[in-house]
Amino acid sequence: MDEDIKEYLHYLQIERGLSLNTRKSYERDLEKYLIFLTEQAKVASWEQIDRFVIMEYLQELHEHKISSASVIRMISTLRGFHQYLRQERKTTHDPMQHIDSPKKAQKLPDTLSIEEVTSLIETPDISKPLGIRNRAILEVMYATGLRVSELVELKLSDLHLSIGLLQTIGKGDKERIIPLGDHAIHWIEKYLDEGRPNLVKPSADIPQLFVNHHGRSLSRQGIWKNLKQIVLEAGIQKNITPHTLRHSFATHLLENGADLRIVQELLGHADISTTQIYTHITKRRMADVYKKHFPRA
Repeated sequence: MDEDIKEYLHYLQIERGLSLNTRKSYERDLEKYLIFLTEQAKVASWEQIDRFVIMEYLQELHEHKISSASVIRMISTLRGFHQYLRQERKTTHDPMQHIDSPKKAQKLPDTLSIEEVTSLIETPDISKPLGIRNRAILEVMYATGLRVSELVELKLSDLHLSIGLLQTIGKGDKERIIPLGDHAIHWIEKYLDEGRPNLVKPSADIPQLFVNHHGRSLSRQGIWKNLKQIVLEAGIQKNITPHTLRHSFATHLLENGADLRIVQELLGHADISTTQIYTHITKRRMADVYKKHFPRA
């Protein structure tokens, strides 16, 4: 059974072309599923699994207080996996056939005000190379709405500062071109002149734009850790993640009159319905402003 999972992950890479992060997510889900099957359900083959085994596993997740979003993702993982097993004739039936996914509660993402973004961006100590780097990172994240995975993979060759653009590879290996504002360009150039040369050895061949204090490419965890510290220093009392700047980027564009289709392109969303969540944020903020400022609200 373990070998079948490995074959499926290989199939996701070769046939489906899914990214490493997505495949890792599938791998973690299927590892947990296999532990349940072998240790609790005591099944020795895929053929022994029916919808009641699946229901028992979902009940197990519920009892362990697993979030509804994680349960929905797990159901999606199992649905794709069991379809693959049947397609490859490793089993004669699909136990997921009559399993429905619970509806995902629509949660509006947290965003920052323009004042909070300014405060956050201006917090790093720009008298030090790492402070210049952090300032450049924040400027780029807010100016482009890049995902953190796209940010850490951003290469020097992806920058086209003379024409104010950068290119990135997003989900599904789709390339997109994103404009850069003057502030972001200024701080990237300052980082390249005064920050990065103090962090990377002249002999080192590091293609990534942003590096850590050892002069090696910065990790996703490094971005999260640095942001958490900067938020603390800025005194902002919100749960801010790298994605918060992406949400703020999209929301502020729409609040200032940007077309939804343009925002979709900038964010790299395959479906415009994903982008439409930001229209709800702008409407909610409009209602808050009305209630706060209109005397007879």
